[in-house]
Amino acid sequence: MSMEEKLHSRETGFIFNKDYIGEFVYGGIDGAITTFAVVAGATGAGFGLNVILILGFANLIADGFSMSVGNFFSTKADRDNYDKHKAVEYWEIENLRQKEIDEVREIYERKGFQGELLEQVVAVIIADKDVWVDTMMKEELQMVKDSKTPIKTAVATFISFALIGLIPLLAYVVALFLTISLKDLFVLSCVSTAIGLAIIGSLKSYVTEQNKLKGILETVALGGLAAFLAYYVGVVLEKWLI
Repeated sequence: MSMEEKLHSRETGFIFNKDYIGEFVYGGIDGAITTFAVVAGATGAGFGLNVILILGFANLIADGFSMSVGNFFSTKADRDNYDKHKAVEYWEIENLRQKEIDEVREIYERKGFQGELLEQVVAVIIADKDVWVDTMMKEELQMVKDSKTPIKTAVATFISFALIGLIPLLAYVVALFLTISLKDLFVLSCVSTAIGLAIIGSLKSYVTEQNKLKGILETVALGGLAAFLAYYVGVVLEKWLI
């Protein structure tokens, strides 16, 4: 395999495909923040190690699955909508040919094409039905088919949610084998989660093309705010209900 082929393979492979970085980033952010919020709330309520682990892992699996299913149906709906409009365009080319030719001409007239050059462009486009339909989808309907598949989108979301969402629980898992106070465990969870959010915030900056430091600070601050609220909700509920 040539170097060019290797690079192409890396770019189009699922794990390395940059099209799915967005799913990984936002799945990871949601996983870390929601799981850490559960840990913080349970800690604030004074729950023990076993309860924190049960609540944390229940959230990790249930919320991760829910988010991945939501992304699956969202992506599928977008693709189905695209395919529906594409089928309509094929029908119109078959049954309203002259109208569609006139629309192609109008599109390229607005782009500045005139005279013989305009007619040549129109002739080239309508000579190939697939090119014709793609042109109408992009130029008339402003629709482009997303290259991401529903299944891969859902899998990327779930994997990132589970992997990054596991970080706040790691200290508590270790505590099953070592003797560590709950107070120290919560501190360790805070530190590890902040590091995880910083990494995800850096990736988010790559996706959104914003300043990296700003992306990191925003992500960590959001996670910290969620944890703060969850912790004190746990404290209040523990006093009133338990």
